[in-house]
Amino acid sequence: MFYGEYTHALDSKGRLILPARFRETARDQSINKFFVTRGLERCVFMFSEPEWRAIEQKLKTLSFTKESSRTFNRMFFSGAVDVIPDKQGRFIIPQYLKDFAGIKEESVIIGVSSRIEIWDRAVWQEFFTKSASVFEQTAETLFDIQS
Repeated sequence: MFYGEYTHALDSKGRLILPARFRETARDQSINKFFVTRGLERCVFMFSEPEWRAIEQKLKTLSFTKESSRTFNRMFFSGAVDVIPDKQGRFIIPQYLKDFAGIKEESVIIGVSSRIEIWDRAVWQEFFTKSASVFEQTAETLFDIQS
């Protein structure tokens, strides 16, 4: 699905451009609508419409009597908006999501398989630097790969 790391700046109208590789993937899979919402670790999540619908179905199964479920659903769905990139791949992220993620001018757009994440460049660099030190340790914990 979506892989890689790309740096893009917001244009004068506050639009962001979807990387060409992601536009190709979307075109190949007949995806023209995406959903953006609050992500985790101060990023914006971006899902293709089919992926969004699958997540929506999973989250509907969470018990509304549990406070953690209610809180997560409120934060996740209240921040959501659908976007359709134009022919050049440009789209607008609402200001409240840019504020949430601290996105000012330069952003980093990363592919994380079934979703896209949009980060402020400085926030991404901080996260990456902090996480790089545990990357190999986490791999050892998650995978038991034998050569």
